[in-house]
Amino acid sequence: MAQDSWPSPSHASRAVTDTEYEKMAARFSDDGVYGDPTDAAVASAGVGLNVTVRAEARASVRGHAWYSGTTPVNLPVSANATGSTRTDWVVLRLDRSTWQVRAVIREGTAGAGAPALVQDTGDIGVFEVPLALVTVPAGASAVSVTRAEQYVGTRLRPCTSTSRPAMPRRGDVCYEIDTGRLVLFNGSAWITVYSDSGVINVSSALSSWTVGITPVIWERNGNVHFRLGEFDRVGSSFTGASDSRLPVLIPAGYRPTHHIYAVAYLTGSRIGRVTVYAAGNERAGQVWLTQHPGISTGDVVMPNSVSWVV
Repeated sequence: MAQDSWPSPSHASRAVTDTEYEKMAARFSDDGVYGDPTDAAVASAGVGLNVTVRAEARASVRGHAWYSGTTPVNLPVSANATGSTRTDWVVLRLDRSTWQVRAVIREGTAGAGAPALVQDTGDIGVFEVPLALVTVPAGASAVSVTRAEQYVGTRLRPCTSTSRPAMPRRGDVCYEIDTGRLVLFNGSAWITVYSDSGVINVSSALSSWTVGITPVIWERNGNVHFRLGEFDRVGSSFTGASDSRLPVLIPAGYRPTHHIYAVAYLTGSRIGRVTVYAAGNERAGQVWLTQHPGISTGDVVMPNSVSWVV
């Protein structure tokens, strides 16, 4: 068979059948309800053996729009005369015999759990999307309903760290091409889902110290891991009462929101403390030897590694 595409003048004079429309539109949108789980349930228990589908609900099934209408829809549930509990589904069903999407009950078998949904993908049959589970106890005169909607998602957008969508929706995901970060809007703020800075050399030359082992940071998914390295004192000696800045500077985007402290091993089997200063401090991003015995020229300072969240 030759290649084909539609709609086009060469394909049935631009006429498109229902089957062709579905093949074209099925991935225009995810299958599911428009909205998110903070919205009211689409299906809930009605009076007696009934399920109520709320008004003003909208969804998409294989590219076909569904609207519940301006008033609630009542779906009768069959009585359960067996000795075991039955579980039914409330589904949105695209029926290819009519090409209509309707909310219906897919009845289960007592004692067998929820029935399998039918999702035929050919030219005939039905395609079902879940809305809720219905529990029908043996001999019951009422049902209980557990919501199970799946929601239409949002698309992943390319952007930069300064050009995120101005009016994002909950669940929007963006890939920042300038930072390599994947960020998600949670309804009130953008949060980082994935990021990887790679290894960053954070040494910053000082005349009084030399770097024996290079200090580096590596940020992954909002966590900064800091190997402080090793530093050799080449300046003059100083007493335990004096702080001394080490040859390190953390870049602005990776600085902690509060001071971080690390243990340092000093020449002569001694111990000191190193402070990584927080963003907003006058020493922001700097690393200082802040608690220690006296340091002499030629002494080595080797702090341990620390991590924080940004």
